[in-house]
Amino acid sequence: MQPVRPALLLTTSLLLLNVACSQQKTDQASTTLPDYSRQLPPGDSALIKVTDPNKLPSLRDSWAAKDVYLLESCDASRRWFEAPSSRSHFPYEGITHEQAQASVIAFQTILENARSSAVFETEILDTFDVYVSRGCDDDGTVLFTGYFSPIFRASQQPSSEYPYPLYTRPADLVTDPTTGQPKGQQQSNGSVTPYPTREEIESSGMLKGTELVWLQDPLSTYLVHVNGSAKLLMPDNTTMYVGYAGKTDRPYKGLGRSVLDAGLVGRNQLSLATIRRLYRQDPETISKLINKNECYVFFTEYAGGNWPAGSLGVPVNQRASIATDKTVYPRGGVVMVDTQAVTIDRQREPLVRFMLDQDTGGAIKAPGRADIFMGIGPSAEVLAGGQFAEGKLYYFFLKPDHIAQYAPANKTRTTAVQ
Repeated sequence: MQPVRPALLLTTSLLLLNVACSQQKTDQASTTLPDYSRQLPPGDSALIKVTDPNKLPSLRDSWAAKDVYLLESCDASRRWFEAPSSRSHFPYEGITHEQAQASVIAFQTILENARSSAVFETEILDTFDVYVSRGCDDDGTVLFTGYFSPIFRASQQPSSEYPYPLYTRPADLVTDPTTGQPKGQQQSNGSVTPYPTREEIESSGMLKGTELVWLQDPLSTYLVHVNGSAKLLMPDNTTMYVGYAGKTDRPYKGLGRSVLDAGLVGRNQLSLATIRRLYRQDPETISKLINKNECYVFFTEYAGGNWPAGSLGVPVNQRASIATDKTVYPRGGVVMVDTQAVTIDRQREPLVRFMLDQDTGGAIKAPGRADIFMGIGPSAEVLAGGQFAEGKLYYFFLKPDHIAQYAPANKTRTTAVQ
C-alpha cells in the first residue's frame, strides 16, 4: 500500500459555522460556549484510562446498534493494519502496533460471536481496557459533528453548462511526507512559501491544465471541497468518484460564519438549505463569501470499490467511521460514540455506537472535536447537517495479556454478519 495522505473531509456542520451550539444552549443560562478547539496541553494525553466501573459507557446499547457497516469498517481497519506503513504511527502512548491491530481483530471476533448484549458486555470488559477522551475541558466533553459525500452532475469536458473545475494535486504543493500536513508552495530557489489563497488560485488561472473534472456552479464545487469527496454523474450516464489528494496550508473559514458576518440571515435561520437558497438568489455574493475560506483542496479519481476513502486510504462507512485529529488520537482503532443525533425527519435521538477511527479533517482539531461520516447523498446530507451535539468518545485497546490470543497470525478476517 502506498503512503496515505490525510483526507480533508470537513464537517458539513462546520461549513455552516458552529452556530448550532448556540441554539443547543438556548435553554441554558450560560452564554459562554466551550472552546472545542482547545489544544492539548504539552505533555498530556488525549486519552484517560477509565478505572471507575460506574464511568464506563453503555456497551449493551452499542451492541444492539451493530450492523453491516460496522463490520465493514472493522475489515477496513484490519486491512490498514496489515500494511507496513501503518507501523510508522505506533507506539501511541504506550499502545504498540501489535496491540492496536489485535484490538480490532478481538473486537470484531467478539462482536460477531456474542449471542446477547450481556455476553458481549462481559467479554469486552474482560478483554479490553477502556479509555475516554479528555475532551475540550478535561471532563470528557467532545463536540460531534457530521460529514457526508455529496452527489453532483459533472463533466470531464468544460462547457457553458460545466465551467467550474476541480483540480488535481499541483507539483509545487509541499506536504510532510509522514503526516501529510501541508507546508506551502515550493519555489524555484528551493524555499517554501505560503500557498496562494483560494481567490488567487481561481482568479490567476495558475492551475490551468491540471483540471480533473468540471461542475455546474461554484457552490457545488465548494461543497466537494468541504466534504473532501463526491460521487459525480456524468453526461454519458457513467459515474466518477473523486476524493482528496491534498490541500493548501491556508486557514479554513466556514461559509456559514461568513454568511452570518455579512448579515444575510439570522443565527437561527442558518442551514445548508438556506445557503443554497441564498446562492440561487445572489450567486455573486455567495461566491465572494466562499473566497473568505482561503484553504484550497485538490482531488484525484478513485475506484468505486475504494470510495469514499478516509485518511487511512480505506473506505469509510456510514455511522461506522469517525474522523479525529490524528496529531492527538491513534489511527484505525475501535471507538465508541455516546452522543445525540438527528433522524431523517430531523428529530433527536441517542447515538450510542461503536465505530472505527479512520479519518481526519482540516477543521477537526484538538481532543474536543470529532466528525461522524453519515453516508452518501441527500439523506446523508440531512443527517450530517443536523449532527451537532456534545458527548463522550471512548477508545478500546486489548489488555496486554490478551494480545497474543488475537495476534494476526492466530486470527483470519471474517465477514459474516451475525
